Amino acid sequence: MSFSSESKNELVRKTFERECCRLAEASALIRMSGTIQLAGLKRVNVRITTENPAIARLIFTLFKKTFNVHTEVLVKKNKVLKRSNTYVILITKANDILEKLGIIDCKDDSFTINYKLPEKLLAKKCCRRAYLRGAFLGGGSVSDPEKAYHLEFVTHSEEFSEELMKLINSYGLNSKVILRKNNYVVYLKEGDQIVDLLNIIGAHNALLNFENVRIVKQMRNNVNRIVNCETANLSKIVEASLRQINNIEYIQKTKGLKILPDNLREIAELRLKHKNASLKELGQMLNPPVGKSGINHRLRKIEKIADKLRERKENFDDKKGI
Repeated sequence: MSFSSESKNELVRKTFERECCRLAEASALIRMSGTIQLAGLKRVNVRITTENPAIARLIFTLFKKTFNVHTEVLVKKNKVLKRSNTYVILITKANDILEKLGIIDCKDDSFTINYKLPEKLLAKKCCRRAYLRGAFLGGGSVSDPEKAYHLEFVTHSEEFSEELMKLINSYGLNSKVILRKNNYVVYLKEGDQIVDLLNIIGAHNALLNFENVRIVKQMRNNVNRIVNCETANLSKIVEASLRQINNIEYIQKTKGLKILPDNLREIAELRLKHKNASLKELGQMLNPPVGKSGINHRLRKIEKIADKLRERKENFDDKKGI
């Protein structure tokens, strides 16, 4: 089962006792996954489609408890995937229900579809949370945090997507709208904001699981970063040590270490004797001890002497025509 399905299954196990919250949730469910059908004689029907059986049961119970209406449930086999069913909840003679939910505006013998949020149903904080919960159950999804941080609501109306975005952002979030094929998608991509939205809609177990994955990923990234940093530093130390040894051995081979001042000869002999020691360790071997910067300064002087010897040899070879 996907992370998104687990989150939705957690939500459907929680039912609202207040009628105002049930109305808000029902309105969002129809808006996100419902289809209005003209049935003749000025009547309209509503079809709500979902592939999640738990959500289908919630819709059936929700409309039965809130409106005391008979809902017909149809189960269709998915011919493409051949592994999941599609559940269709049919509500007939739904004019009054749709008007009460703020989805249509009836006037005389006609009606118009309202693509704005039903402000009358969202007067209370609890109802706004219920509406977002219904929107998520009807057309939302959240990616597995192991793979990506992404939560989205798929809508069919640009006007409604903008309204939904404003509602989400009223909680201090930063959702955005993008056109994908023929749908308008309201989405969040930051882990902290996804956690906040899961908390708003009441998916607390999903929130904890999401946070656990984030913590493990962050720890893993930190460990990798430290290892990479240590590896890079170790590589630099090894390269510097090889360069220093090469310079000292060149001086020893050409002129001998006797040409070096006492302080430079002392550190040169230590470096040859302790090839894997760090600058700090070399400094502690001296009497009196010398700091890391002091050792580095002496080794740089040795490098300059080695470079001058190499330059003289090159000039000498050029004069001899070698």
